[in-house]
Amino acid sequence: MNALLWIRRLPWSIVLAAGLLMLAGLSGIARGDALSGGSSFLSRQVVWILLSIPVMLVATIVPYRRLRWFSYPLFAVSLVLLVLVYFLPARNGAHRWIPLGVAWFQPSELAKLTFMMALAHYLMHRKHTFRLTGLLIPFVMTLVPVGLILREPDLGTSLVFFPVLFSMLFAAGARPQHLLLVIVLGVAMLPVLWLGMSAEQKSRVVTLMVQADGGTAPKGDGYHLHQSKQVLALGGAWGSERTGMPVDDPMAWHLPAGRTDFVFCLIGERWGLPGTLGLLFLFLLLFGRGLLVAAATREPFGRLMVVGIVALLASQCIINTGMTVGLMPITGMTLPLVSYGGSSLLATSAMLGLLLNVALRPGYEITSEPFRFDVGQG
Repeated sequence: MNALLWIRRLPWSIVLAAGLLMLAGLSGIARGDALSGGSSFLSRQVVWILLSIPVMLVATIVPYRRLRWFSYPLFAVSLVLLVLVYFLPARNGAHRWIPLGVAWFQPSELAKLTFMMALAHYLMHRKHTFRLTGLLIPFVMTLVPVGLILREPDLGTSLVFFPVLFSMLFAAGARPQHLLLVIVLGVAMLPVLWLGMSAEQKSRVVTLMVQADGGTAPKGDGYHLHQSKQVLALGGAWGSERTGMPVDDPMAWHLPAGRTDFVFCLIGERWGLPGTLGLLFLFLLLFGRGLLVAAATREPFGRLMVVGIVALLASQCIINTGMTVGLMPITGMTLPLVSYGGSSLLATSAMLGLLLNVALRPGYEITSEPFRFDVGQG
């Protein structure tokens, strides 16, 4: 494919939205640096962004169909890494990271990417997905990484696998009545999930149920949620960048994990309602354009992979923004492209690169068997 055709086919709205989201993240991280008065995370995030650019380019240029044959081995490697973290020293009370000298690698980020690739490979032209028994292997493929990640413990990351599974099964042609039955069974399994959760995870769910607005900041897990909503409210409708800081007490602005899990609050505090609405609009643009890429793609592996990518990023966005405003329990979920962190940013950049890759090759492969996107028929 020549360069001119690439330029014409490339969905520039996705590139623009991703770039603006990264800039918004830098704005929030800079605000966190200013409020904390501590070490600068801004310069480190700039380095991660610079490293993410070649990752996205490579994921865009290499024909994605070749990755199909490596999807199962890569998924197996990611599962091995998820087991490896249990044999390494804990960090902040959790076994989620592998030390790599100057940086920390989070295998669960790799697992999300390889899981989507492996599941897309498996679901290609699988006629038995129209039968209830045909859903068994996809669910086993999901439950293995979910179980390993939940024990780290990392409730937020483990939860995003299920929307991805559901979306990809729906796109692959699973019958709606079968998916509805799966949802019912999933709800019935919630007590089992509760029993498997750590004491800290249970405490965060209880905190969500008994949260109170205003007053003295509570201790324990409720403190994060209280400060998150308070910092967001202190920015007002137009943000402190325009109206200034309404209070002088530094503890009022104290926000643990502000640059990572609660960067949405820092952006809202700095830029107000226009900042938060603008951020959500960019995400909607990214997700909507991604779905258009999926709809225009005839090749099944690429189409399913794009559906999984959009479902994953949308789930992360919903969980992160929901927990910062008290609508969902705090799970430690980062905001894609916006939160500070190398593993998350590099993994998301690779996913967006694959999305662009598929967009550049919508008719890359015309197969003898049609792709069943007409759900519930046949």
